[in-house]
Amino acid sequence: MTTSWLVTGAHGLLGRDVLAELATDPDAVVTGLGRDGLDITDPAAVRAAAAGHQVIVNCAAWTDVDGAERSEAAATAVNGTGVRHLARACADSGALLLHISTDYVFPGDARLPYPEDAPTGPVNAYGRGKLAGERAVAELLPRTGYTVRTAWLYGPHGPNFVATVLGLAARRATLDVVADQYGQPTWSRALARQLAALGRRALTGRAPAGVYHGTSSGRTTWCGLAREAFRLSGLDPERIRPVGSDKFPRPAPRPAFGVLGHDNWRRAGLPPLPQWEDQLASALTAPAFAALAEAARGTRRP
Repeated sequence: MTTSWLVTGAHGLLGRDVLAELATDPDAVVTGLGRDGLDITDPAAVRAAAAGHQVIVNCAAWTDVDGAERSEAAATAVNGTGVRHLARACADSGALLLHISTDYVFPGDARLPYPEDAPTGPVNAYGRGKLAGERAVAELLPRTGYTVRTAWLYGPHGPNFVATVLGLAARRATLDVVADQYGQPTWSRALARQLAALGRRALTGRAPAGVYHGTSSGRTTWCGLAREAFRLSGLDPERIRPVGSDKFPRPAPRPAFGVLGHDNWRRAGLPPLPQWEDQLASALTAPAFAALAEAARGTRRP
């Protein structure tokens, strides 16, 4: 039996991988809309786009964390109010909503992984806007809304930390990278597979609504991620030098600890995402990453 899916934010880092993953499902009929095709801050446009779809995967988001600090109202219009429009449209049509959120809804002061029901407390405007979106899903879709929090997302289809450090490797002998923030680097294609699996199980009533943590297993720092990306790419990881966050002051404060727990996947009969190192090794075989690594290996640095 065919299933109709709508992917918003379909031209972004995660959205493109969700489309690619759903394309492997012969029973999925998929519509992908980027920002030029759907402005989720327009409630009438959202209602029209949602009509006739059984599952909506919301990858549309304001992702500029520092920009959100400067323009909180504009960021929240997308990450909060826009999500409310989607949730309302799903409530009216009966569609399931899989909404992507973030570890930034937490304050980052924990020592153990945050469980899905841990108290929230964002420390920046981006996190506050994303939390508003989460609350809209919980309020309007208590039985058909799924919030999937992710973090440190990387992939070949957009700007991300892994691509940045590999690109800089061709131009700099050493790189200073923050070593006092902890998180879970997550490959966009692995998350896309998880979202597709969650949506299929939700359609058959085998996945309870609520919050899930779509991050890799394990933990590391930005420095640890950069060193592993270098090692796997045939570059010297000692070229990465650990520094404190104070060396890179930013308009928006970052949580120091964004490690998330994964217990709720068991409720859906699904395993959590694999270890971050295994995901990274798979991701780096993508042509875009391989080309960056090859360029870095072929560059003679002073």
